[in-house]
Amino acid sequence: MSDLPEFTIRVDQNPYLPAGGREMHAIVTVEASGAAPGTASGAGPADTAASSAEAAEVIIIDSSGSMSYSGKMAAAKRAAKAALNVLREGVHFAVVAGANQPRMIYPREQRTARLDAATRQEALTAVNRLDAAGGTAIGSWLRLADRLFEDHRDAVRHAILLTDGKNQHESDAELDAALEQCSGSFVCDARGVGTDWNVAELRKIASALLGTFLDVPDPQDLEADFREMTAAAMDKRVADVVLRVWTPQNASLRFLKQMVPTVEDLTARRAGSGQIGDYPLGAWGAEGREYHLCVEVPAGDVGRQMRAAWVKLVVPDAGEGDRELAAGNVLAEWTEDEGKSTRINARVAIHTGQSELAEAIQEGLEARREGDEEHATARLGRAVVLAGEVGNEQIAGLLDRVVDVIDQESGTVRLKKEVSKADEMSLDTRSVRTVRTAHRTGEAPDGNPRTRATRPTSQGPPGPQGSRAPRDEG
Repeated sequence: MSDLPEFTIRVDQNPYLPAGGREMHAIVTVEASGAAPGTASGAGPADTAASSAEAAEVIIIDSSGSMSYSGKMAAAKRAAKAALNVLREGVHFAVVAGANQPRMIYPREQRTARLDAATRQEALTAVNRLDAAGGTAIGSWLRLADRLFEDHRDAVRHAILLTDGKNQHESDAELDAALEQCSGSFVCDARGVGTDWNVAELRKIASALLGTFLDVPDPQDLEADFREMTAAAMDKRVADVVLRVWTPQNASLRFLKQMVPTVEDLTARRAGSGQIGDYPLGAWGAEGREYHLCVEVPAGDVGRQMRAAWVKLVVPDAGEGDRELAAGNVLAEWTEDEGKSTRINARVAIHTGQSELAEAIQEGLEARREGDEEHATARLGRAVVLAGEVGNEQIAGLLDRVVDVIDQESGTVRLKKEVSKADEMSLDTRSVRTVRTAHRTGEAPDGNPRTRATRPTSQGPPGPQGSRAPRDEG
């Protein structure tokens, strides 16, 4: 892994607590740079550092009977071919058709093939064999993907899942069991085409498998979306990264949420015991992600300083020992200065708003579906206010299709009488997609101290402005 990107961790917070204060919030920004984006286009291997990373890709296309309508199957074939043309040479890959039971499209045996000019062309031809018949049993499709990845556990493992319908031909328990089996095995990006699939179902799948999910109302948009997803997968350079969080004795992590690129609560995914917990993040390339962390610390006296949490980005390796990529501190200091202790860090405020925005939209849409117009109006009105506060223009535009905004500042809205199913699904699906807040190196947006760290050194974790850790670590 000598060609890994250069990782950095930045921590934005207001470290000051009032006397007796216990709750510390921080935004942890993890970025990887120094890796040129992959440029594979089907003409040959990408001439980038990313091309040296072992990778495996499985493309799963819903082939149930409903895919024969509205041009969905023809669009899915074009999309699968677009993805195949983006894969770089040397990648292990397979194409699977999903119905009541999955079947191999390429190769014909239950295994992957290594991509070269010949296997790419064979796969492009084989995609023409896709036809629409049967039902939908997504858990069985994922289990087959898991078997195909079995021989590639050291590679960056990624699957694309496309469906146009609900998981009608297996029980919820069967799907949940499949997700439990596949969790940690591979990352899966899920797409729903048309308007007959279930948003909550795809959200559950993508969440369990650390991927994204998105609506594609128009089948003609599948090709570009598949191309983009596959290109992003080809840019990943390290698999199975975890965020490791240490908290001092008598402290506890209240929650850990991914905020960028999407809102995802990671709290329940903790692995480990005692003061150290690992939270899986999946594969990583040249990119940045942001996390909202909240720690409850023991109440301290005025003037006391402590490290409230020690955050590391780690690649676990049972054989050779874990590899630490970057580290940073979340600090706490108790003060009598009310001006310091009551100041809210701007980035913490923005991400708190984005988390509440996602909740307000989902709750509002659910109330609308159940006929509770009063609650739906209140929650969607709150979402209008929050979308403006966090600057999420895409969500604001989608809300305009569901409600008439009477007064944006107060959140006074009226539910539209006629809303297309596609618009409602787009708002629900995209509610968790967030906007990134601006920042400048070394300075928090509101002037509050920022802890900055890069790769770990033998000196131990740095404190604020590059200093050593505070004297009291709890």
